[in-house]
Amino acid sequence: MRSTAKRSSTARDSLLDRRSFFVLAAVALAYAFVAGFRTVSDYDLGWQMATGRWIVQHHHIPLADVFSYTAQGEPWTYPVGAGLFFHVLYGLGGYALISWITAAACVATVALLLRRGSAVSAGIAIVGMPLIAARIIPRADLFTVVLFAAFLSLLWENYQTGRAPLWWLPLLMMAWVNLHFGFAAGLGLILAYVVTELLEMIFGDERRQAALRRLRHASGWLGCTVLATLINPWGWGIYRALVLQERANAQQQFWIAEWAGIRLNWTTAVTALSLGGPKGSLFLLLALAVVAGVVAVSQRQLGAATLLLGATYPPVRYVRMGAIFACLVVVLGGSVLSPALARVASWIKPVRTRTLVAGAAALLLAMLAFARSVDLVTNRYYFDVVTDSATFGAGLSWWFPKRAAEFIEREKLPAEIFDNYDEGGYLVWRLGPQRRVYIDGRDTLYGAARVQPYRELLQSPPDSALWEQEAKRYNINTILFSVARYDGIQFVKLKDFCNSQVWRPVYLDEVSAIFVRHTPETEDLIKRFPVDCATAPLPAGPASKSRVQAFNQWANAASVLTALERYPEALTAADNALAIFPGSAIVHMVRGDVLSAMNRAPEAEKEYVAAVSLHPSDHTWSSLADYYRKQDRGPEAITALKTAVQLQPRPQVTLVQLGYYYVHLKRPQDALEAFDEAVRRAPPELTGASGRGSFSYNVATGRAMAWNAIGDAAQATAFQEEAVRLAPDAPQPWLNLAQLYQVQGRVADAARANARAASLTESH
Repeated sequence: MRSTAKRSSTARDSLLDRRSFFVLAAVALAYAFVAGFRTVSDYDLGWQMATGRWIVQHHHIPLADVFSYTAQGEPWTYPVGAGLFFHVLYGLGGYALISWITAAACVATVALLLRRGSAVSAGIAIVGMPLIAARIIPRADLFTVVLFAAFLSLLWENYQTGRAPLWWLPLLMMAWVNLHFGFAAGLGLILAYVVTELLEMIFGDERRQAALRRLRHASGWLGCTVLATLINPWGWGIYRALVLQERANAQQQFWIAEWAGIRLNWTTAVTALSLGGPKGSLFLLLALAVVAGVVAVSQRQLGAATLLLGATYPPVRYVRMGAIFACLVVVLGGSVLSPALARVASWIKPVRTRTLVAGAAALLLAMLAFARSVDLVTNRYYFDVVTDSATFGAGLSWWFPKRAAEFIEREKLPAEIFDNYDEGGYLVWRLGPQRRVYIDGRDTLYGAARVQPYRELLQSPPDSALWEQEAKRYNINTILFSVARYDGIQFVKLKDFCNSQVWRPVYLDEVSAIFVRHTPETEDLIKRFPVDCATAPLPAGPASKSRVQAFNQWANAASVLTALERYPEALTAADNALAIFPGSAIVHMVRGDVLSAMNRAPEAEKEYVAAVSLHPSDHTWSSLADYYRKQDRGPEAITALKTAVQLQPRPQVTLVQLGYYYVHLKRPQDALEAFDEAVRRAPPELTGASGRGSFSYNVATGRAMAWNAIGDAAQATAFQEEAVRLAPDAPQPWLNLAQLYQVQGRVADAARANARAASLTESH
């Protein structure tokens, strides 16, 4: 009788779990579609589609660069399948179809993860959805997430049953190796699977024999999968390209956000969880992975424990790895935690109570998915939580310079065109093949040798010798700048270009600006399209009837008007944007900048504080710190800067700023500690750079100032001599060195340093 009751209770629990799974899986799939359905905003899609177009037009794969004039003819290896796929999609339905397919890919990924899942795994999928959706964007990387989920599902099924249809693996790998370099993750999964089976062999004869049977069943298909990586246009050469890509990734960490890490501290965790979004999901999944790993160890599932605990490192090291990490936690964490939670639930004897607890958990997860979906559909997620350039819906993102590109084509502006790094991919697609670009997102092609001079160029005045040399070298006659409110305006000296004698504005709207070199050949063009940056209307056209589009128009206009120092107009534009979406932290910051420039300090402070309250990121805290420094409010500025440092994955530059501020506050010992911490956290690519304005130069100069304030002239001189070695052609470090020599009574040395500074000043 007791056995019958136990079987009946088990059957009810099994039925409850299945029902909970079906409900939560349906919620997760619906949430996945909403999270994946957004406008096309990725910067790399353009050059990938252009690659597909080039192959269709020329009937062979380009083995060297054909899109830029700065790397023309340089060897270039990249899987081309994704570019062909998106090129065909665009031909069939434009950007709208690409948005729909991206949403479908997000749904497919979650479906693969839940193929043999449970209510627990479905719940984890809901928690981790922002991480998964963040990487399922229209670019080649999309296929890595989908195919990783497929590989993981099949290999874990074989581990559990020994009967998975592994013949799918070589077929999937043939596609993967021709779609994205992420195929290496598939090879990593195969290795992880083999290690997992080998770890089973230490737990007695029965488990050893079962593991051997599974390995025998899998070995042939796994070997075929590895060999399938050679079925690509480059054969073994794809691995050489993969090595080059990894080397480029090491250099990309400083300037590309997705290759940055995440700080594991209390400030970052609280901030991420309060905002939600990918970082909040990451911290929740890290906790789940650790718990599941500990449970797996207690259950003697060493393979699962090793994978779960080992998988916590990559997403902390590189934000880009978050989606793959989420996939692992959904499948492995769900598999480990589901039976563990079932045992815990069995301690609750009343069936009705167990049912109520399970229902309440499912309801909470469904409410979480619904609340997040509302944020996505209303665009609060994109404007307030992650400040993404995408918006909910289909089509092309507002960020891209569509109207400016049309102007270039229509008016036949002279080549070559200088462009921003982020917009280069779009211009390759939109203006090519007739026009080539200066730079785009193919870092493996350009490398640090070209990216660093590009960055120095953007930081230089438009009439400088550096711009003149680059324009002559490549015959640059047109400049197209993105001036969007992020990934745009902050990289452009817009007002300087508007006042330039060499470059004249011929086009300006709220997301882009075009300048042409002032030559006899462009004189007529400049006269036909005179743009006065002091009076040009912004937004450039009437406000859209769509709330989303109107917000973007006003928010971008506010940023551009602020950069042009048209403060009353900027304030009006910011007010119009906030009337549509009051929770936009970046618009509150713009409003704070405007009010600060207008000497309305109390109102400015309220805006900065509001921005921090809405979105407590390193960016908002840094802006608040800048405001406090301008107001000579030392303690508040230090607190804000330290908070920004806690939130930054790469805090070395802010630490240098903190060091200089300590010098200003006459706290030289604190300054030296800040400089030391900055050096400890700086990557070799940063510390190895030289020149005035470089990281090492700024640190050496700051240390010299700090030691001088302490009264140690010898140490100060040593660091100032280092600054001179790093920037030998700049007059200011020589003048600083001359002063230190004078303090030490080294009159002859001081005279030589002053003479060197004078000669450099004359040559400049």
